[in-house]
Amino acid sequence: MERNETVTVTAEAIGTQGEGIAKCGDVTLFVPYLLPGERARVKILKVKGNIGYGKVEDILTPAEERVRPHCPVFYRCGGCQLQHLRYRDQLKFKTSAVRDALRKIGGIEAHVAHCERSDKEYAYRNKLQLPVGRSGGETVFGFYAERSHRIVPTDTCPIHPAWADEVIAALKSFMEKCGLDGYDEESKTGQIRHIVVRELRKKFIVTLVVTVPELKGIGYFTYLLDGIFSDYSLFLNFNSADTNVVFGKESRLVKGSESYECTDMGITFSAGPNTFVQVNDGVRGRLYSRAVELAAEGPVIDCYAGGGLLTALFAAKYGRAYGIEVIPEAVACADALAEKNGLGAQMTNFCGRVEDLLGALLAKEKDAVVVLDPPRQGVERSVLKALLGAMPKRILMISCNPATLARDLGILTGSLTETEGGELIKTENGHTMYEIGLVQPYDMFPQTRHVETLAVLERK
Repeated sequence: MERNETVTVTAEAIGTQGEGIAKCGDVTLFVPYLLPGERARVKILKVKGNIGYGKVEDILTPAEERVRPHCPVFYRCGGCQLQHLRYRDQLKFKTSAVRDALRKIGGIEAHVAHCERSDKEYAYRNKLQLPVGRSGGETVFGFYAERSHRIVPTDTCPIHPAWADEVIAALKSFMEKCGLDGYDEESKTGQIRHIVVRELRKKFIVTLVVTVPELKGIGYFTYLLDGIFSDYSLFLNFNSADTNVVFGKESRLVKGSESYECTDMGITFSAGPNTFVQVNDGVRGRLYSRAVELAAEGPVIDCYAGGGLLTALFAAKYGRAYGIEVIPEAVACADALAEKNGLGAQMTNFCGRVEDLLGALLAKEKDAVVVLDPPRQGVERSVLKALLGAMPKRILMISCNPATLARDLGILTGSLTETEGGELIKTENGHTMYEIGLVQPYDMFPQTRHVETLAVLERK
């Protein structure tokens, strides 16, 4: 088998990235947008040893589960991977993805509950993050292609509400009229890199990520936004660094409030442009309600606490909760939330890294339930070691990455052991001081391969 060769294969399974897996002789092929059972002609893009990668040239026998994607650029954009798969089968795929990650990465055999569906299959995202770049001497607006920084131009995105399309059109009009350019990553030129919009119950925080301290014609952009939103803030965030990080360290408020308040699950909270809020409001509510229920008692230590909404729910339910968060803006929002909801005596927020603060807090609150809601890279090894040293009676983990969830659960349950060189190896004779009481996936991100999972560990 060689590059550019065309072969006919039948997919046998679906991989963790949502791609079809097929056998061709002794080569295992990974083919995006190919579903199990489908027979297709596939062009070979790369072969290394007995692993190959290809792209679909023609579907000869489509699967019953195949549906027509809503997005006109679905097969080129990297934002979604599963729009061609019937929704109920997306849920089956995500359940299996969590189960397989636990077994293959963590060495864990555990029951995984069926993935809970999202009420909205489309138009569910409360956050738009749109890169603005240059291609062929022209400014382009869209989303990155898979595993690249090449922008796929688009005027619409069906997993966002209708306001996102209006914002894209307004940004285009503003930049064209005012002679502004998108950012060119090669030449490091251009004034606008991203637009980020966060919706908080019909209130909006708009941030333009720019490379210059003053942006020509910004008043025209606020005029256009006035026609879209009745209640919004506009920030300029300055980022001229050669980096993949979206936001720079400095922001300036152009219009509106520094932060906005909204009420969710009985808690009034505020958020600014950098505050983390789950992108799917409906699924977030169900996930947080279940987490509060499963904590069972307090006090609760909420790690990676963001703006404090979940910490406040624990404090209101169990009388005492601590939040640990590294972003100062988010901690300020959490402090304001505690005061606004009359939780000042029940809720304490710490600004700092979890690995620096958790140990002392566990020493103080020996009976605490620990909640971990880390970023995609998972929990720091030092935090896991602190937990194994303190042995809290119950640990709840909320994860958006099955691979790092499996790794972290493996360390906590003893199915993975760290060697002197720092390598993790599977073992059948670990400490087994914790056992898994629940693994429940939630479809926070319909049409994509991503899945949110709530896991509960009980001390034996």
